[in-house]
Amino acid sequence: MATNAKTRKAARYAVPVAVAGVAAATVAMVPAFANSGSPDLPKVTAQQLIEKVAASDVQQLSGSAKISTDLGLPALASGLLGGGGIAGGSANPEDKIAQLANGTHTVRVAADGPDRQKLTFVDGKDEYSLIHNGADVWGYDSKANEVWHEKDTEGAAQGKDQQGKDHKKTADRRGGASPQQLAQDILKAAGPTTDVSVGDTAQVAGRDAYQLVLKPKHGGSTVGSVKIAVDAKNGVPLRVQLLAAEGGKPIVDAGFTKVDFAKPSADTFAFTAPKGAKVSEGSDHAPGGRGKEFKGLESFPGLDALTGGAGLDGGKGGETKVLGEGWSTIARIDTGAGKSLKDIENDKNAPKEAKQFLDSLGGKVTGKFGEGRVFKTRLVNALITDDGKVYVGAVTKDALVKAADANK
Repeated sequence: MATNAKTRKAARYAVPVAVAGVAAATVAMVPAFANSGSPDLPKVTAQQLIEKVAASDVQQLSGSAKISTDLGLPALASGLLGGGGIAGGSANPEDKIAQLANGTHTVRVAADGPDRQKLTFVDGKDEYSLIHNGADVWGYDSKANEVWHEKDTEGAAQGKDQQGKDHKKTADRRGGASPQQLAQDILKAAGPTTDVSVGDTAQVAGRDAYQLVLKPKHGGSTVGSVKIAVDAKNGVPLRVQLLAAEGGKPIVDAGFTKVDFAKPSADTFAFTAPKGAKVSEGSDHAPGGRGKEFKGLESFPGLDALTGGAGLDGGKGGETKVLGEGWSTIARIDTGAGKSLKDIENDKNAPKEAKQFLDSLGGKVTGKFGEGRVFKTRLVNALITDDGKVYVGAVTKDALVKAADANK
């Protein structure tokens, strides 16, 4: 039961809206856009560059970054994720991070060790700030004049007990994992299905950098490569680009436009709720252990109607199976839907949200599994079969159909 629960939780993050997690992770490591120029640097091997990242211990920095995300989402899903700016609406950071799955955003960042980080998303004259200062975490939406607050007593105690040496858990809980740790996680996750090499040198935010290139060894993935620009002096990842196998501009292109590794002033992380602001208290222990993250396709009422209330996580009694490995991983989710796609398509009394959702999907596909429809983005694709199963992953439509045929 425990293993099945873990598998279901992992699959939940694999649904199309989970591409927001890609954007969130990229912002968390605050990487950046490259400037022109290819500096002449000493030759290094991929292993040496990985070791350089692992050995980096930079915990203090400040600067500006941009993140640009082009997932090729259908108009309906794009609207659900918030095509507008970051500012406005709830001050809960989970609501804001989901919006990073669409468009281009400017970010100011500051960090001083495991207990103090600040991210400010700038949308014109409006701003949204996420501040971690010791035992307090604050989210502030200037446009809505709303404040979100949470006590980080676990993180503060851990920082004190471990004297700053073991702060990954605290940082991850805040969505602000260090650049070093996140880069190591990416490399670890790559595993044996990945070719790792050193690409051309680059300049990022005026700093010389090597580029580590990760490519899937086998076909079928929507990902062409991942490029991580690494500071030639201190080993800090400065930029991440996620490139599509189909070509075109990057799916995600994020990184520093300006960076300084000096210690930020203490008042950078100070925050007091403005007079008249609405303040709400957050909690790490939301029902189901998932809070409100990824409020998009999964919570769309059309999908709820389509799957008989089961959603993409299988609902009550739903089953999830992980197929394949590495870049070709596919989650097979049995939603237990009471109606087929055809039933809903032909039902005059079906909820309009369900039919809107069907219209937002791509063309129909057929195979040994039967019939279905494909929800397509440039990164994550999902095949929803007529009998209520969902196959989803960062793989091509053909790979999904092949998986459905083999696991019908």
